[in-house]
Amino acid sequence: MEARLKELQAEALAKIAAAGELKELNDVRVAYLGKKGPITEVLRGMGKLSAEERPRMGALVNEVREAIQSRLEEKAAEIEKAAIEAQLATETIDVTLPGRPVATGAHHPLTAVIEEIEDLFIGMGYEVAEGPEVEKDYYNFEALNLPKGHPARDMQDSFYITEEVLLRTHTSPVQARTMEKNEGKGPIKIICPGKVYRRDDDDATHSHQFMQIEGLVIDKNIRMSDLKGTLQVFAKKMFGSDREIRLRPSFFPFTEPSVEMDISCMMCGGKGCGTCKGTGWIEILGGGMVHPNVLRMAGYDPTEYQGFAFGMGPERIAMLKYGIDDIRHFYTNDIRFLQQFKRA
Repeated sequence: MEARLKELQAEALAKIAAAGELKELNDVRVAYLGKKGPITEVLRGMGKLSAEERPRMGALVNEVREAIQSRLEEKAAEIEKAAIEAQLATETIDVTLPGRPVATGAHHPLTAVIEEIEDLFIGMGYEVAEGPEVEKDYYNFEALNLPKGHPARDMQDSFYITEEVLLRTHTSPVQARTMEKNEGKGPIKIICPGKVYRRDDDDATHSHQFMQIEGLVIDKNIRMSDLKGTLQVFAKKMFGSDREIRLRPSFFPFTEPSVEMDISCMMCGGKGCGTCKGTGWIEILGGGMVHPNVLRMAGYDPTEYQGFAFGMGPERIAMLKYGIDDIRHFYTNDIRFLQQFKRA
């Protein structure tokens, strides 16, 4: 038995020395040290030995196993080292070469404008509210003083899914939902950014899908002067401290009185140019005092609570701010257009 063990050790070490790959080493390990290997068979035959021979033979078996295992590990390390050296020889790295620049992205100009507006109003104490883009007719129209058959619905040609479900045409439903959730109590001060949808032909100034940001303030003793002051701060922060604003009477079903806001042209300073069509003013957004009917439907008492609301299109603001002449640039993913807005 002792001679057999010495013979197995010599065979295993010879095969280990001849191995050139890790797979070959693993085959040797399984063949000699595995459960079905010859060394294991020797161990099973130790029951036939006398009590005096068993300890000596057990120690010899362990010596053979350890010798084979130790040489397997040494040979594996040698093969791995040789493989690394061969790879380094064929893949030499020249550390003197200039590094490869990593292309970095940047905020989309529309995203940048939206975040700038959000930061401005958050700084004024507003919260950002969101709502579903697939909306109920009730919240999109009826809760905003636009009952079925109201002629103003024709101003917003809508994508209806069913008779009572549609893609929202503005973010005003978020205002209606927020007022309803508050159950006629406490102040509200929110802005509602999000995508809206209208059946429109896409051209340089129109799109069937666009962004909108609306604002809503509900509290006691809210006046039109509060709306004007808020919009004045917005205009000066977004377009420069020398911007002036003017409010013109208008009509929106959910506000009364309603106004449209113009800012003095940033190109000519109000003197008149092609951008402002010679008027010195550029229309920027609409707003007004929340209609008493809207307050009542949301559970507020119009004699106790008042409010103002406004809505703007971030695309229009971005186009004026950056001098963009076609709204489709925001959606066509032209890398040349987007690269112009990378920040240093």
